[in-house]
Amino acid sequence: MGCGNLFFTLVITFSAALITYNIIISANASLKQDFPSNPSSSSFSVVDPIIKLPSSSISKKNKRLFHTAVTASDSIYNTWQTRVMYYWFKQQKKNNPDSEMGGFTRILHSGQPDRFMDEIPTFVAQPLPDGMDQGYIVLNRPWAFVQWLQQADIEEDYILMSEPDHILVKPIPNLSRDGLGAAFPFFYIEPKKYETVLRKFFPEENGPVTKIDPIGNSPVIVGKDALKKIAPTWMNVSLAMKKDPEADKAFGWVLEM
Repeated sequence: MGCGNLFFTLVITFSAALITYNIIISANASLKQDFPSNPSSSSFSVVDPIIKLPSSSISKKNKRLFHTAVTASDSIYNTWQTRVMYYWFKQQKKNNPDSEMGGFTRILHSGQPDRFMDEIPTFVAQPLPDGMDQGYIVLNRPWAFVQWLQQADIEEDYILMSEPDHILVKPIPNLSRDGLGAAFPFFYIEPKKYETVLRKFFPEENGPVTKIDPIGNSPVIVGKDALKKIAPTWMNVSLAMKKDPEADKAFGWVLEM
């Protein structure tokens, strides 16, 4: 029993130390607004093989505000996450009044208001019809975004698609520019690996499958008008892939990403 307690204590201590280390590193790391350098530079760089990244810098005099949007269900866990996330969003805005962070909206896809409407700016979206998500509740995300973009009055010209489990330790700059959005690449999204499956939804006349960027829908900063055009396709393709057994098996929990 004594050895078990000692082991448990060591695990807790190590976990706490690791979490503290990551928080300190994140808080002190610089969040650069520039894109990766050119391949000829001596520093490490990542080059988009399809679309050349713009090299022109954005004038810091021109603030390009973006609206942060987070989809959420009304579950206790998801609500707790969103409340914590919104708290840190407000802290960053308060401490950095010159940042490009604009408004905030929780897109609640439960279909009805909850008791946190006064605490968190919220848009109530309708969920998918019963059975359409096939038990994969995340499919409500693109449908909820479609409703919000069509019905809400969004002042900012850019949208940051975020998630409830994102905690902001620094203000986020608007990394999109020259009509191109900014997103995080995920190593586990491999379009080339599943080319045969993806050709059902991305025919060959659309070009090489490498045109499908290995990104999710979050975190993404994109122009509002562009997202309004993209969102319906995102929703329809996600639903179609879920209905396709081969695609559903290949992409699993990252399907709607």
